[in-house]
Amino acid sequence: MLLEDQRNIHEELERLEDAIADRLLEDPPHIRDRLARDHDVAQFLRQIEERSGRLLSIYQDADGKLDDEVRNLTLGDPMESFTREISNIKAYHSKYTNMPVENLEKAYKRRSPEDHAHSIAAIDSMFTGEEGFGRFFDLTTLHEQYLNLPVHQQARRLTYLQYLDVFDVFTSPQATIRRDQKMSESYFQYLKALQEYLESFMRRTKPLENLDKLFANFDKEFEEQWADDQIPGWEKNAAQAGLAAGDAMEEGIFCSACKKGFAKESVYEAHLTGKKHKKAAAELESSTTSATTNGAGGDMNRFKERAVAEREFRIRRLAAAMQTERGDTKVNVERKQGMTERERQQELEQLYSEAPETAIGGNNEDDDEDGEDKIYNPLKLPLAWDGKPIPFWLYKLHGLGVEFPCEICGNYVWMGRRAFDKHFNEPRHIHGLRCLGITNTTLFREITNIDEAQTLWKKIQQDKKKEKATVDNVVQMEDSEGNVMPEKVYQDLAAQGL
Repeated sequence: MLLEDQRNIHEELERLEDAIADRLLEDPPHIRDRLARDHDVAQFLRQIEERSGRLLSIYQDADGKLDDEVRNLTLGDPMESFTREISNIKAYHSKYTNMPVENLEKAYKRRSPEDHAHSIAAIDSMFTGEEGFGRFFDLTTLHEQYLNLPVHQQARRLTYLQYLDVFDVFTSPQATIRRDQKMSESYFQYLKALQEYLESFMRRTKPLENLDKLFANFDKEFEEQWADDQIPGWEKNAAQAGLAAGDAMEEGIFCSACKKGFAKESVYEAHLTGKKHKKAAAELESSTTSATTNGAGGDMNRFKERAVAEREFRIRRLAAAMQTERGDTKVNVERKQGMTERERQQELEQLYSEAPETAIGGNNEDDDEDGEDKIYNPLKLPLAWDGKPIPFWLYKLHGLGVEFPCEICGNYVWMGRRAFDKHFNEPRHIHGLRCLGITNTTLFREITNIDEAQTLWKKIQQDKKKEKATVDNVVQMEDSEGNVMPEKVYQDLAAQGL
């Protein structure tokens, strides 16, 4: 029956290709329907891969059964071979009388309303309400797990918005967890949970991408960088180098032992003589050198460091691959913070109650489809998260009709005060200031004119030079009693005979 299996597999492959083509011709407006379509296509592709592997093994015919079957059909009386095959088929079906007959044409045809509802239910159960069908992250549980780490009992608690900015940052000075503290079991379990969530989120939202190949590239890249000792924060001699001298930052010096930055070298040198620094330096040095002094212990400690570093590397790569979702999550969290609990509940109910009827039974009603596609928006209002124009009162409340041009950003126009205030911390504005030679960008808020920015920067530089010259030119005088004072005070006292 190998020939019949070949024919059946070829037919099934053609049916699967037609089913994929039919699904891809659909363009549902709702993200839930698009995810259901993509997951169906991904399931068909997995079936094609499985059937193709089975078909290839039949063609290879390692045991020679296919050749024997072809030889039996071609040799002898054709009618005798046909009657023999008919009798075998009847005997097979008489033995398995309750076996259903598979209808390939029905199995892969366009989805019926019942199948469509089943697919939608599967998508609903796949995502939480906070994730919005794959548009946003839901890291609230991981945020709590991060705050409950033993190393954070005495540390400053991060808000959820701050955590969204730094959950993939593991190096100084942003990270507050030292290298020796990362070897704890609780921190490893936290990294494992964060990695599994990000991988699961990517698999749920991008079912048609070859994620196994992407993850394999991540592993290969990590192996190469680990072999070259180029993983940030996990260099073999990073701890000793940090103890010998402070890590250089953009402006100032950073102490690796105390996880603290200093603006001036003199303050940093004074800090080195303090008791807290000596204690922290001793703990860091003992934790990094004790295991390396004995061979087996050093290898085991390096093996544990590799496991933690690998998970941190994977999290950084996953977060970099989903920057869009990360930014949308931050915007969504900020938006929900200004909403009441009732408004959040209504939004969630509206999100789950949206049923795309055009995908079920509206194919014959072209007028309705055209009416849904064309949104009436004569005032050109911005679109909300659901694709509909925002209310006009909200448009006026946020001042979205007011233009705020910025010459530093290349005469880019920002609509609304909120977007204008927010852009001062964005890369476009910071890059424009850097091109003007301005490094301290925090002092230039509300300044959008290039001439004003350059004038202010020159004044700041001149004030710094005057202040430095004043400090350097101060002459200290000492009287006969050993009192130290500025030269002007000394001269005044001497003129008075004191």
